Amino acid sequence: MEDDVEDDAALLRAHGAGDPNAFARLYDRYDRAAFQFIRRLLGPAHADAAEDLHQETWIAIARNAAAFDPAKSRFPTWLFTIARRKVFDHFRRQKVAVLGSGGEEEAAMNVPDPSQSPLDQVQSRQLAQEIISAVEALPLEQRGAFIMFAQGGLSLDEIAQATGVAVETAKSRLRYARAKLRQALAGERSAHV
Repeated sequence: MEDDVEDDAALLRAHGAGDPNAFARLYDRYDRAAFQFIRRLLGPAHADAAEDLHQETWIAIARNAAAFDPAKSRFPTWLFTIARRKVFDHFRRQKVAVLGSGGEEEAAMNVPDPSQSPLDQVQSRQLAQEIISAVEALPLEQRGAFIMFAQGGLSLDEIAQATGVAVETAKSRLRYARAKLRQALAGERSAHV
């Protein structure tokens, strides 16, 4: 893990020094996680903005590479901070106050498991959709904390740093998100197990 931190910082420094391959390597390493974070934070109602915000995030990273300080945070924390700000800026421009739930997540829904029967595959897709819908129904701040933790692998300290709140607030958001997900999925678990 520490090697990655040093490697990420070295790649940003090399990018700043004009190495075109350095930024490409960093992008390849974190591209998917950044896009998925943005897409899930946006929710289905604003999914069409994900590509643009993803691109804006990476442009901001490229332009501000010299501002990254590995002594203050790991690169993923900095990346999620920038991505989160881009999403919140989008919501402000669109005058979005509350995000709803619903929608489809085709990639998660259409990956068949060859060892499953057709009935198992249908039930698995239904459960996946229930999980996605439950996450998308979370309040924005709880959703963001949950996605950063579950998908991004950020610690509570890093989530607090990325969102600009105290560690206890980040911890509370994550705790409430988990509780709401448990409650929303309680019936689904017994139906699909």
